[in-house]
Formats: sequence, structure tokens, C-alpha cells
Amino acid sequence: MKIIIAGAGEVGYHLAKQLSLEEHDISVIDIDEDQLERVDSVTDVLTIKGSSTSIEMLKSARVAETDLVVAVTSSEETNLNTAILAKQLGAKKTIARVGNAEYVSKENKGIFSTVGIDHLIYPEELAAFEIQKLIERAAATDVIEFEGGKLSLLGLKLDSNIPILRKSLKDISKEYEIVDFRIVAIHRGMRTIVPSGNDLLLPNDQIFITTTHEGIGKILQLAGKDKAKIDDIMILGGGKIGKKSAQLLESSLNVKLIESDKSKTNELADQLSKTLVIQGDGRDIDLLAQEGIIDMDAFIAVTNDAETNIIACLMAKHLGVSKTIALVDNVDYIPLTQTIGLDSLVNKKLIAANNITRFIRQSNVVTIATLQGIDAEVFEFIAKPGSEITKKPVKNLKFPKNAIIGGYIRDNQGFITKGDTQIQANDKVVVFSLPFEINKVEKLFQS
Repeated sequence: MKIIIAGAGEVGYHLAKQLSLEEHDISVIDIDEDQLERVDSVTDVLTIKGSSTSIEMLKSARVAETDLVVAVTSSEETNLNTAILAKQLGAKKTIARVGNAEYVSKENKGIFSTVGIDHLIYPEELAAFEIQKLIERAAATDVIEFEGGKLSLLGLKLDSNIPILRKSLKDISKEYEIVDFRIVAIHRGMRTIVPSGNDLLLPNDQIFITTTHEGIGKILQLAGKDKAKIDDIMILGGGKIGKKSAQLLESSLNVKLIESDKSKTNELADQLSKTLVIQGDGRDIDLLAQEGIIDMDAFIAVTNDAETNIIACLMAKHLGVSKTIALVDNVDYIPLTQTIGLDSLVNKKLIAANNITRFIRQSNVVTIATLQGIDAEVFEFIAKPGSEITKKPVKNLKFPKNAIIGGYIRDNQGFITKGDTQIQANDKVVVFSLPFEINKVEKLFQS
């Protein structure tokens, strides 16, 4: 597939990085030479210095032969113009990143398709949806649902006093065979392990488990996380993500939102029907105490400053808040935050890149997600008729060592994979894989 990425910032960089391991012809256009050099240093792509809204520049990048143009610069106007021009010049599909909630509303989406933009990405809304999922599954560090929750992948941090510690995965499976689950990854320190039956679980491991909807409660109980329940939430930051998160959560939970800007506070108070909006500096511990932070079940920090979000969440954790979520836009902080006590983090640029990637993968991939801070990806493949994956039981397949099948969906029902499982044509199969194994895995699902 020939792909043009307009914008070499964080979203474009991560898109190029994800896709550089695959057999795509990728060009990245940007006016910033330093950002292009960064992309060029870690990826096998063609970098082009210039403006993506230049017709001559797009023609020189062979836009007429391009399958997909992805416009993800920091400028909404540039992205929209790039996508429109690219489609007029012959690109088959176009995607544009936007920062205006109006544009992605149901009533307005059709406007953009008429001018040649096939899909809009609004990272702030995607980040708010991610926060909503993390609150709904309060104990989890990560939540990915497949086919409306028929299968789920949960990330859980292991405390030091739970019964499954220092046991091998095969012993845990035998002891708790009535629970339908599979541990597909262990994150220990800075390393991600795709485990075998002999691997042990240790304190402070972050584990990733596939399970059915019915198994979630039992999994949380085994991991000592079943007591987590959220009723009261405090949100720090009334920007786009804070506002959208409050809108998503206020109908079922008690939400307080702290915003430092007076005019924005007044606007939020008018726009949020059930959220209590407070003007003040969320870094002020006296203010937080006055507003009852010690009585909160969750604290969500989504200001525009990553350091403020991290520090505020650590402070909330110190004061006894059980669930903290930080918006961290600097991806260099992501591995660090996993080790200093934060429960969950959200990076809107990585979420946007993951959302875009599903348009780029081959047609037998339904879903793709990258676990933040973890060097791995999760896929939902459709098993094509005649594909290698359908010819033998799972235990007899030559499946890549650093990838694992977590479960599958057949006839609208989720199942956990076992050794004698036989994948059938048209099954939707959930796979956890380290990046360098993705191509090998994908080939197993192709006819």
C-alpha cells in the first residue's frame, strides 16, 4: 500500500514507526526538518521537506498513485486542506486530524465526505472515551473490548498479597480452571514478556489477560481488585478532554471539575448539567483537601501540562485516592509513569495513531490497539477461508514465539483459546504480539 503521511509530529512519527515494519511504501511530508530527521532515524520511509498543501509537493510525492493520505499536522486547517487537495489529485482515501468537536458530530460528518475527506480523527474525544472505559473498569490499568465486550483484554497491576503470586501460569490455570481467561503478556520492569506455561507471576508485575464478559468479575477477584468501585470523581483541567470526560461520566457518577481559568469555568458550569465546576489551582493541596479529595474514588488529571498531571495524580494517590489517570502527551514519560505509582495514563496522540492504523492494515484486521508504555500491539483478525490458521489446532500451529492467541469470537459469542482449539473460517481472533512478529502473524490469517 502506498501511504502519504502529512505531519511528522508525534502522531505522524508513531504512525510511520508502526508501519515501517510492514511492506508499505510510506512518504512523510513536513516543513520541519528536525522532525523529519527524527522520523528518518528510526523508520524506513521517504521523508519530504515541504508543505502538504502545496499541489506541486503532493504531485511530486505521487499522490495520484496513493492508496491513503493521512493528514495529522498540528494545524486543523492544514489537515483539512491537505485531505481535500489529495482526493482531488487522485488519492483513493483520505484521513484528517481535527480539533473541533463540531466536525465529528453525526449531523456534520457528511459535510466532509462530500468534499473528499473519508474519515476525521478527533484525538481529544478518543482520549475521553478511553478515560470512560478506564473508570468503568476501575481496577484495570488498560481496557480493550472486542465486539462490544464479548471478549476483553484487561491490564492489571499485581499487589504483593494475592494468592496467584509466585505460581506458574500452568499451575494457575489448573487451580482456577473454572475461570475462563488467558494471560497473554507480563510487563516486568521495562520488559514485555509473551509468557509460556512455566513463567511465574511476581509482585508489581503488570499482566494482560483476555477473558469473556462473564469472567471479568472472577479475574478481578483473583487479582485482588474486586473491591474497586467508583462513585465520586475529581477531574483536574477543563479543556476539551476534561469537558468531554465530564459529559460522559456525569450521568452516572458524582463529578467535580477543577479549572483555573475563570471564563472557562463559567462556560463549563453552563455546559455541564450535573458536574460541579470549581475555579482554582488543582496543584494547591489545600484546595484539593477543601474540595474533599480524600473522599474521591478517582482523580483524573487532564491539563495541558504533563508534569502537572503526573504530580497531581501522585499527590492524589498519596492522599488515598484508589484510581488515578493522567494525560501524558510526552511519550518519553510513558515508561517512567508505569514505575512511579500511576494507575493509568492516556496519550491522545498514540490513541489517534492507533485509530488511524486500522485503515491502513489489510482487510482481515478488524481492530488494532497499542498498549501505552508496552512495546506490543493487540489485533482482532478475521480468519480467512483456507488460511493457515484454520488448518490445525492451535497447539500444532507454527505460531510466532513472541505472539499469542488470547481468544476468538464465533457466532456472536466469545471464547478463550486453549491448546486444542480449532480456529474456523470467519472467526474473529484476538492476538497479542510484539512488533517484530506482526507480519508473520498476519500471514497466518490470509488465504
